[in-house]
Amino acid sequence: MLQTVTPAAQIIIAVIPIVGIVMGAVVIFFYLLWHHKQIMKQLETGVYRRTNFSIPVFCLLAGALMTGVGIVLSLLFLCVDGLSYPLLGGLIPFSIGISLLFVYTKLNPSKRHDSSAD
Repeated sequence: MLQTVTPAAQIIIAVIPIVGIVMGAVVIFFYLLWHHKQIMKQLETGVYRRTNFSIPVFCLLAGALMTGVGIVLSLLFLCVDGLSYPLLGGLIPFSIGISLLFVYTKLNPSKRHDSSAD
């Protein structure tokens, strides 16, 4: 039995992602606004402490996560569709993850000590 989609259902299906994006943008806007106000009050009262952010650690963690997710997505899309454009949905995070891991290795060169030289 062939079912047709009514125009009202098509409109609802088209509006749902738009509403989700707008609501997400509103939440992010108010988070940034309130965070900014909180930092400004802390600066005024003199209790602001700067948070430490380590770029090498971020590159290591984000690179490992994105490489893992990229491998899983690549294998999934390869099994489902074979070699096709959806495979890029896994290869792109995989390549970004590998790039972040490469940046980590360049920012933190391992200092290799030869233990037999002692």
